[in-house]
Amino acid sequence: MGVIRIIKSTDPSEINGLLSNRTNDQGEIAQRVASIIQEVREQGDQALCFFARRFDKANLEPKDLKICPEEIEDAYQLVDPEVLASLRLAKQRIESFHQKQLSRSWFQPDPEGTVLGQLIIPLERVGIYVPGGTASYPSSVLMNAVPAKVAGVSQIVMVTPPMSDGKINPYTLVAAAEAGVDEIYKVGGAQAVAALAYGTETIAPVDKITGPGNIYVTLAKRLVYGMVGIDMLAGPSEVLLVADATAKPVCAAADMLSQAEHDAMASAILLTHDVSLAESVSLELERQLAELPRQEIARQALAKHSAIILTESIEESLQWANRFAPEHLEVLVDDPFKYLGKVKHAGAIFLGHYSPEPVGDYLAGPNHVLPTSGTARFYSPLNVDTFMKKSSVIAFTEESLQRLGTDIIRLAEVEGLQAHANAVKVRLGKK
Repeated sequence: MGVIRIIKSTDPSEINGLLSNRTNDQGEIAQRVASIIQEVREQGDQALCFFARRFDKANLEPKDLKICPEEIEDAYQLVDPEVLASLRLAKQRIESFHQKQLSRSWFQPDPEGTVLGQLIIPLERVGIYVPGGTASYPSSVLMNAVPAKVAGVSQIVMVTPPMSDGKINPYTLVAAAEAGVDEIYKVGGAQAVAALAYGTETIAPVDKITGPGNIYVTLAKRLVYGMVGIDMLAGPSEVLLVADATAKPVCAAADMLSQAEHDAMASAILLTHDVSLAESVSLELERQLAELPRQEIARQALAKHSAIILTESIEESLQWANRFAPEHLEVLVDDPFKYLGKVKHAGAIFLGHYSPEPVGDYLAGPNHVLPTSGTARFYSPLNVDTFMKKSSVIAFTEESLQRLGTDIIRLAEVEGLQAHANAVKVRLGKK
């Protein structure tokens, strides 16, 4: 048996099993997360330091939580200049893409002098969560902070878990400096989300929290929602490929593994009507897997949450793809633009043989913070609007209230809200 199962679309029970297998039991974890949040609310910085010692093995005091300018200066001395150049190029491309998303306030007057409109206002203070600890994700810093900056957010606050020595990876710090982050704190996990939502002695609360994290971070965001805004509830990474005979097995397998190496819960799906391609990709997955440093994680992801699905046609493959509503959808077919109109649900769509998912993770420009677990049916990628809010503007004149007031009174009275009606009547001399 290979490292991944091959199933047929004529067996929908197995496919439905893949669809339902994208969630896990969160009850026990949710209780622990609620307890962590409560401790942060009650004990503030002391709780943050306690959890840093417990979860990150970092011995921090409250005075150590905030990154100082000297630490950022030191980080610039530690990073590879070529990597820094690549980060700057990525920032430039991300910024250029997101600037095109900017909306403007608008006002519409009428001849009677009434003015209706909409104010589009950037959020004042936003918290971005960046995974850290033993790993470094400078790309996640850029993807969260750059659109916030483009939107005009006044204060961007970053939280990220420290390493065991109490430091933050220099690439993460440099990316934050390049993106214009205003405050950086050495705190991760559910406790970081709690600090951003409720504040501590050192960390002032924010208006919204964005950025992906593990299950503890995701559940914490869910629990604090309402006190603050959130972007979305992120699940494990996923990629789905729709491919025909023009796809190269070596490329398809590499693309599937690019997500499988993220997490043992990650999902990598290939939908194809070409039997030869399916078999070749299965063999190629096994060959490439043996060469990966994170092969055990990827192996679990392929075995438990992934599959190659044989369909009857590209059209059927795309129908199943819409059912999955994947985080990343690759269309590896001849003339992919021909099929773009058939895609209804996907976080990001990668068209053609030279658009592998990692180009979106790092440098293309569109955001890589994407809806997962089928939520692309109703969620959008992180974008400039994530960091904006809208207020309606209404300015009636006496003439316009005279013209429309009777209708307003009728509607208020049919709902039984007499005081609503009276607020108009007194202005029209009808009471």
